[in-house]
Amino acid sequence: MDLILLGKALILGVVEGLTEFLPISSTGHLILVGDLLDFNDERGKAFEVIIQFGAILAVCWEFREKLLKVASTLQTSAISRRFIMNLLIASIPAMGLAFVFGKYIKAVLFAPIPVATAFIVGGFVIFWAEHRQKKVMPTKGHIQSVDDLTPLDALKVGLAQCAALIPGTSRSGATIIGGMLFGLPRAVATEFSFFLAIPVIGGATAYELLKLWKSPVSLSGDFTWAIAVGFISAFISAFICVRWLIHYVAGHNFIPFAWYRIVFGLLVLISAYSGLVAWSH
Repeated sequence: MDLILLGKALILGVVEGLTEFLPISSTGHLILVGDLLDFNDERGKAFEVIIQFGAILAVCWEFREKLLKVASTLQTSAISRRFIMNLLIASIPAMGLAFVFGKYIKAVLFAPIPVATAFIVGGFVIFWAEHRQKKVMPTKGHIQSVDDLTPLDALKVGLAQCAALIPGTSRSGATIIGGMLFGLPRAVATEFSFFLAIPVIGGATAYELLKLWKSPVSLSGDFTWAIAVGFISAFISAFICVRWLIHYVAGHNFIPFAWYRIVFGLLVLISAYSGLVAWSH
């Protein structure tokens, strides 16, 4: 058993779980950390997508009562049907673009320098969104929960999510900040982002598993154990993070995350252009 590989899997799993639902880009962090750990080949990229499902299961467990209620009342409740419809509507734009441009994006943008640049740009977007939130209170005052969202609201959030196809942008950041810019309350935008991750990341994970299933060598031996370790560590760290974020958004803004993104992105760029770290290109 390759203990070094398992150690890398553990680190990446924790990184995934702690960053998936914060507006700081889990994909960006995984690319950077994977590059530092020399785990950024094709197997490493597939590993990063698969362990994301561990984080999704953490959301499913945290909101299990809501999900079970929706499932059990789907035939009798218009609210439950609209909830599912909203998730489907919000998922289509990003999944469609990923299907068409996914290979090109991975070939060109899945590298440390583009990720660091996206970190910085995303930080300034958060500053702008929070400044706008202070000047213009949410326009949709009738929306108190995700059940109040209309299909048009879902479509707008789904279009905002398309920005997350650029690694370093952050799927959760795009949906939360996008929702806020469209007038949704911060807490509602955050909760909808949690639920929206289920079909989007679940679909990406299923796609990667299908590709690996056709390559039995990739799923053999130590790599299988690495996936298990990364999956479990992602689930545990994501569960802790989701619970924390739910309480955090009740009384705080996302300004600290904007500063983090900008400082972290600048450090990566400085280390790259100074030769301190030999980032891949």
